[in-house]
Amino acid sequence: MRKTARYASLAVSGLLALSSLTACANDAASSTSAGGSKGDGKGTKVKIMVGGLDKVIYMPAMLTQRLGYFDSEGLDVELLSEPAGVQAETALVSGQVQGAVGFYDHTLDLQTKGKAVESVVQFSHAPGEVEVVAAKKAGDVTSPKDFKGRKLGVTGLGSSTDFLTKYLAVKNGVNVSEFTPVAVGAGPTFIAALQQGSIDAGMTTDPTVATILDKKAGKILLDMRTPEGSQEALGGPYPSSSLYMQTDWVNGHKETVQKLANAFVRTLKWMSTHSASEIAAKMPADYSQGDKTLYAEAIKSTLPMFTKDGVMPANGPETVEKVLKAFNPNIKNAKVDLEKTYTTEFVEAAE
Repeated sequence: MRKTARYASLAVSGLLALSSLTACANDAASSTSAGGSKGDGKGTKVKIMVGGLDKVIYMPAMLTQRLGYFDSEGLDVELLSEPAGVQAETALVSGQVQGAVGFYDHTLDLQTKGKAVESVVQFSHAPGEVEVVAAKKAGDVTSPKDFKGRKLGVTGLGSSTDFLTKYLAVKNGVNVSEFTPVAVGAGPTFIAALQQGSIDAGMTTDPTVATILDKKAGKILLDMRTPEGSQEALGGPYPSSSLYMQTDWVNGHKETVQKLANAFVRTLKWMSTHSASEIAAKMPADYSQGDKTLYAEAIKSTLPMFTKDGVMPANGPETVEKVLKAFNPNIKNAKVDLEKTYTTEFVEAAE
């Protein structure tokens, strides 16, 4: 019996001007093609926008390409990159790409705005996010209760890091109007903001976290890279990184979607049976930024967030809805049909 369920979200405070986003997508920070079926260049073409190709939380996208699994399914996949998941989502909704690799929570907010989008492969059952506090502020900010009056870094306004930051604040008695979210991206821009005092604390992922700790630029406040960390911070499993697509496109291209699911599930299984060092060795050399050991450590710290089969974790959608309803008036006052935010049809049939 096929299970289907779908979910929609637009984590943006109103869609950014599509013209500028189109320019962003077309000039994506990184772009690469998987090649055609059997190397003949005639595979089915699919464009996927990733909310940061070099982020460990989205590693299955590039790893699937590097392992040759897109090729073996007869797919010509072009991977594009934007610095934040919210931008990947907007590229999808505007029709620039057929798929997005980003957080599942975007599908809920999108649904309240009349957009039907669903997760077709669920990479994770934990956020993979870490709240870090600047070394100079570590004595003052010891929990989300201390967010009041602070400048808090997020990848982008309306991003999943923005969502989670707001939830942690509200959960700990701080109103969303009592702190300032600052869009600082990830990697060098996030680290510079932390070191220069542009932000007091912020939410980010590996390999940025590993670099911050290595530079002693900050300390971990909350760690949500494991299911246990997700349970403690959010009260349950939090499905995050996923491949999500517009429902109409999925229904009209089931054969292609099945091939994508086959490739990604094969990668998730491969990841579950290989070490962090072995995984790191498959990734592009520049992802390690000159420190292969540190990069492997970053992968090791984040590996617990990933599923082994691409299936949506039980009670995951409910946890996401609870988190978003805590601060997002669009969702709090709306009836979200969780059954339409994801589907397990393709991952359950994956070969």
